[in-house]
Amino acid sequence: MKALDCKLASILAGTYTPDDFLVADAKDADMAFGIQAPGPGADGPGAPPGFRPRSSYLADMAALVGQGEIDILLCSASNGERLARDGVLDGSEVTLAVRANDTTDIWFPRGGTYAELPSRPFRSARLELVQPFCDLVLYSVTFNNDLDRDLATLQEYARFRAEAAGLGIRHFLEVFNPNRPRNLGRGGIGPYVNDMIVRCLAGVTAAERPLFLKIAYNGPGPLEELTGHDPALVVGILGGAAGTARDTFELLHRAERSGARVALFGRKIQHAESPLDLVGLIRPVLRADLSPADAVREYHRRLAAAGISPRRTLDDDLRVSDPVLRDT
Repeated sequence: MKALDCKLASILAGTYTPDDFLVADAKDADMAFGIQAPGPGADGPGAPPGFRPRSSYLADMAALVGQGEIDILLCSASNGERLARDGVLDGSEVTLAVRANDTTDIWFPRGGTYAELPSRPFRSARLELVQPFCDLVLYSVTFNNDLDRDLATLQEYARFRAEAAGLGIRHFLEVFNPNRPRNLGRGGIGPYVNDMIVRCLAGVTAAERPLFLKIAYNGPGPLEELTGHDPALVVGILGGAAGTARDTFELLHRAERSGARVALFGRKIQHAESPLDLVGLIRPVLRADLSPADAVREYHRRLAAAGISPRRTLDDDLRVSDPVLRDT
């Protein structure tokens, strides 16, 4: 059993401790941002300006697997196949997961406007080709309070579940906040998403249920409502925008306190000055060995010791910039 399975067993048995909290590195941004996914910056002298290449993105994944602090590495099917072929996860406690679908609300090419329209279901990856190297995938849905769109989303999710179950592939479910909601005020998003999660899973039996959820943090109230509703429903938090270092540690701290048991951070890790140092401070925050503010100070201390220039001053990095965190 890998760390994922052991920790999920503890969570579901009601014996959770902060050491059982699951941490995932979400490196599937190539399915959203394309060439932009590895982040800006040249790799080495003489390298052309712009964005780092795919090889650097794969090297970043391998480095985090080797560090041993994460439990899940989420990536695209093409990158997962490459990592598996190269034996990057052989003998590791880290579980490989790949993104099974790429709905239109996560299409963010430069100059693109797809995300301005209500989400439509779409799937690039073929599960029968993923199955030989990976048995865990992410499936995402976006509900907008639009009957025709939401019905199509649910029908596609049902087809996916049947196909995945037939191949012996497990999944976890990402439920994005509405990208173009109809008749939902800001205060109504959290309750609406919670109800849609429970509603869409109520008819799903154990053979097809997701291992856990990945959702946006909509404040402590909606999160506690969902985590308190059913202990058998393991809830994880997505990272969203990169933000400040304080945003990263604050989100982690508040989500865990409100019952989340998984964090799936993408840009918060990838866009950090030193991803390994940032990830290395996640467990101390979860164990309350460091407060979020003290974790930021320790992060800057580690950057200085490594000769890495921070993008922000310490004072700026100590600020909470995420509106949801700031307002709740």
